Amino acid sequence: MTINTSRRGFLKGAAATGAVLLVGARPDGVLAAASSETTQLNPFVKIDADGTVTAIVKHFEKGQGPATGLPTLIAEEIGLSMDQIEYEFAPSNPQVYNNLLFGPFQGTGGSTAMANSWQQYRQAGAAAREMLINAAAQRWGVDASGITIEEGIVKAGEKSAPIADFVAAASLLEAPTEPRLKDPSEFRLIGNETVRRKDSAIKGNGQAMYAMDVHLPNQMVAMIKRPESRGGVVISFDDNASKEVKGYISAAALPNQAGVAVYAEDTWAAIQARDALEVEWDMSGAETRHSDQIKAEIMDALNAEPAYNVNKADVATVSAAIDAADTVVEKTFYYPLLAHAPMEPLNCTIEQTAEGDIVLHDGAQMPTGPHMAYQQIFQLPPEKIHIRTMLAGGSFGRRATPDADYQVEAALAFVVTDRSRPVKLVWTREDDIRSGYYRPAFGHKVRVGLNAEGNIVGWQHQVAGQSIMKGTPFEAVAVHDGVDHSSIEGIADSPYDIPGIALGLTDTPKATSVLWWRSVGHTHTAYTMETMMDLAATAAGRDPVEFRLAHLADAGNADQQRKASVLKLAAEKADWGNVPAGRAQGIAVHKSFGSYVAEVVEISGDPDDGIKIEKVTCAVDCGIAVNPDVVRAQMEGGIGYGIGHVMRDQITLTGGSVDQYNFPDYEPLRIGDIATIDVHILPSAEAPTGVGEPGTPPSAPALANAIKAMSGTLIADLPMAENGISFA
Repeated sequence: MTINTSRRGFLKGAAATGAVLLVGARPDGVLAAASSETTQLNPFVKIDADGTVTAIVKHFEKGQGPATGLPTLIAEEIGLSMDQIEYEFAPSNPQVYNNLLFGPFQGTGGSTAMANSWQQYRQAGAAAREMLINAAAQRWGVDASGITIEEGIVKAGEKSAPIADFVAAASLLEAPTEPRLKDPSEFRLIGNETVRRKDSAIKGNGQAMYAMDVHLPNQMVAMIKRPESRGGVVISFDDNASKEVKGYISAAALPNQAGVAVYAEDTWAAIQARDALEVEWDMSGAETRHSDQIKAEIMDALNAEPAYNVNKADVATVSAAIDAADTVVEKTFYYPLLAHAPMEPLNCTIEQTAEGDIVLHDGAQMPTGPHMAYQQIFQLPPEKIHIRTMLAGGSFGRRATPDADYQVEAALAFVVTDRSRPVKLVWTREDDIRSGYYRPAFGHKVRVGLNAEGNIVGWQHQVAGQSIMKGTPFEAVAVHDGVDHSSIEGIADSPYDIPGIALGLTDTPKATSVLWWRSVGHTHTAYTMETMMDLAATAAGRDPVEFRLAHLADAGNADQQRKASVLKLAAEKADWGNVPAGRAQGIAVHKSFGSYVAEVVEISGDPDDGIKIEKVTCAVDCGIAVNPDVVRAQMEGGIGYGIGHVMRDQITLTGGSVDQYNFPDYEPLRIGDIATIDVHILPSAEAPTGVGEPGTPPSAPALANAIKAMSGTLIADLPMAENGISFA
């Protein structure tokens, strides 16, 4: 993953006000000494007069670790301990806090938080360090080259003083255009196994403020009555029964007629009043299909000529090579709709200040989206809209939608009131599972030809499913020549050296609303690629690890070598091929979001009486592991997320209405489902890449391959529990 920025390009501004040192990027691109007129600048590093250092974190925290990772970069460069740096979330301002991989857009996603901030935050910390050192050099009359900062203490020979002593003087200096970044040999925090998360203590003692914890004076709680099937609109409603609920205030149809907002003094009253509300719906434009119809559409597309020849292959030649092969392996796969189901249901709170400004309190994953939407809804300039980003209790992509769905819903629920009271919008988990956004359904059809030596001579791959990006603001950058790359990522850009590959894609009609889901397209492409590699290895009579390595054998190809390295490490650490009687292993390796992850799943039991997952061994190459503790946690979480969903979960529709409603029938991974997860981080000098999502793609195919090794059967129709597999 390449970040197109430079030190000079990043260090476009520095500012200070009084005895506060602020370092970061200024919208006008001017590098200048700071003054009291520049208090509006939005920096990345803030050092108060008392020496308190605060990292301004531009990525929201939903558990994936930027509130630790980004402060680590700044603390490392300045010369602080982790106890000497605080963090706060950045305001909504895409001119300053944009995601460098998203363009002029502020947002968190695609496992890009560390990848796009690595240079940026180190440069900000290094600039602050040099300004403090230069201020000390002037005061002490010594050469700056002999001054260091260690544990927040500025040192020069026998002289030493805390950084607080130099903040005022440093704030008057010009920021360096090319601050010296520390050499990796100087790192004390980056890569340190003992560094722990900055947000763990407050989450453990209850001090952490999630979006759900916001309670403003005089606020109302709003819940939305939505149609059973997405696309219905309000004709009329009757709230006579709702009026009998204690705490009920009022109800109003949303301006877009997509639902009825029910207002109450508290959440429980809002739930009861909403349940009592009678609504007449116009369902003429609503989703009406059943799940089997959606599946049939996808399967029909797989059996027809693909709409797009993704890699411009000579399909006839590839097909002929497979037909003439000594062995042909074929499989058709189906992946159902999946919900995100984070632990904290969707919510946000909106208020209007005495000056007429609009303030949104939200676990805002992509603040630019609601910021732009609010300018239209409230007819206000951007500077009159403020987003206060809170902690979020999970997301997996759900808090980032192309249409800012729940934030817009809150604004519409607020705009129809007199705006004298803040409005807190709350979704229940049932709301999100039944009325939310879903991982799209997909199908894959693959034919692989092998010669007499067991080598691949042709690979024909058809993909059909529901495009995430088409019809959204992201279409311009994510769709090329009609192809939504998120539908075929992990196949089209696989590091495997596969001769004679033909890849086709067909879009099918979207079922309800689809959205990126943890690891996006890799969630189904990795399963297909890695189970097919296993099937091909079995057909060739070759060990699955050796077979994969044979297709990653180019010593001059760094992409292949990094993937091969994690594959070898996972196999070594799992003691591949040496398991007790009654157990079986499966392996998978995949590259996603710039990171390489291999996983070995070891199981016991049997498919009929119940399979138990005894151990998952994971090897990851994510470049420099800034916070190894966070990397391990994200691998563990990604593994659990991927395995849990493939075991039991699916979203099904009856007449367009979602059948599932909560965890009893949309069951996430339970803590007892996996006995042990063992994560190994491959040492690397490469720039950091993502860790939030890459643990998910290999987990499910590694489990599937283990079950195949045990039973001889590959489960290609998911979830497993609905297709012949039981779990202990």
